[in-house]
Amino acid sequence: MPSTNSPDEKYSGFTAEERAAMKEHAREQKNAAARRGASKAEREAAAEQDVLAKIAEMPEADRALAERIHEIIKTAAPGLMAKLWYGMPAYARDGKVVCHFQSAEKFKSRYATLGFSDQAALDDGAMWPTSYALKELTAADEQFISALVKKAVG
Repeated sequence: MPSTNSPDEKYSGFTAEERAAMKEHAREQKNAAARRGASKAEREAAAEQDVLAKIAEMPEADRALAERIHEIIKTAAPGLMAKLWYGMPAYARDGKVVCHFQSAEKFKSRYATLGFSDQAALDDGAMWPTSYALKELTAADEQFISALVKKAVG
């Protein structure tokens, strides 16, 4: 397959943020493996605490969004299990991530995102959004997110 880089461009590998996310994912997998002997309820409670701890570490703007997104998702789809996914809060059904929050600070972006995986039942014709930029949440935004999450697990 031909390279998409111009002759003057050199691939310098993953960014520091991408490498950190991969290392974080490896730690998450180790923690999950260590919990295999625990009951399902114990694993879910520990994963929820991991997510809440990660949210608490975020800068104020991201933390406020992440806390609210967490509440909306847990209310709209109580069957989704909170877990860390590449160091960010994610919500899974049967171990597969349905949606996730990514802080703006994590990848030095100007906005946080709420993303949906291919496990989300959001199909709408031949094209539909799979992530949303977040800078703040209004009551209307919260209702929209709640409806999206309900549809995603539909």
